[in-house]
Amino acid sequence: MIILARHGRTEFNEEGRYQGSCDSALTALGLEQARRLGVLIGTLAPAEVMLWSSPLGRAEHTARIIKDIAGLDGEIVLDERLREVSLGSWDGLTDEDIESTSPGACDGATRFDWFFRAPDGERYDLVETRLSSWLAQVRQQPGFHVAVSHGLSGRILRGVYTAMPRHEALRLDVPHDAVFRLHGGKCERIDA
Repeated sequence: MIILARHGRTEFNEEGRYQGSCDSALTALGLEQARRLGVLIGTLAPAEVMLWSSPLGRAEHTARIIKDIAGLDGEIVLDERLREVSLGSWDGLTDEDIESTSPGACDGATRFDWFFRAPDGERYDLVETRLSSWLAQVRQQPGFHVAVSHGLSGRILRGVYTAMPRHEALRLDVPHDAVFRLHGGKCERIDA
């Protein structure tokens, strides 16, 4: 079984900046969301779990708070495969910045697939491959797993897990204050 969480709200989220591979500190609200996730996960998971996190600071910070609040044993395993989708030179930019630096690049895109139009960003199929690799490893390890990831990569991970088509996966919600229980090929949202 896997419990998947997204990091708490960050300063970049507040500013309307796309983080990608950049990092941004958790806000006061983000810290509170991480604490609430820790309380929730403490009711859902046994103390002995495999705790995974993206190595990006916002996710690792959230994972540390969850670990402490939930009373989880063991170390946090930082795994590059759980990192957020990189937008390349668009990382850290706002919509206006992107239009200024790459005029028309997002023309015809939906609000769900424009991420993959960054000239030097990651492509969907490569992200899907790295997340599939992580899932394959987890499926070979018995027990309970908790993972802290990101908005876009979390959407794709849930889509891969449930064999959902790309266009549906990219439309999944990405709350900072809920977790997703992945079990038996199904995905269940649980609010904190």
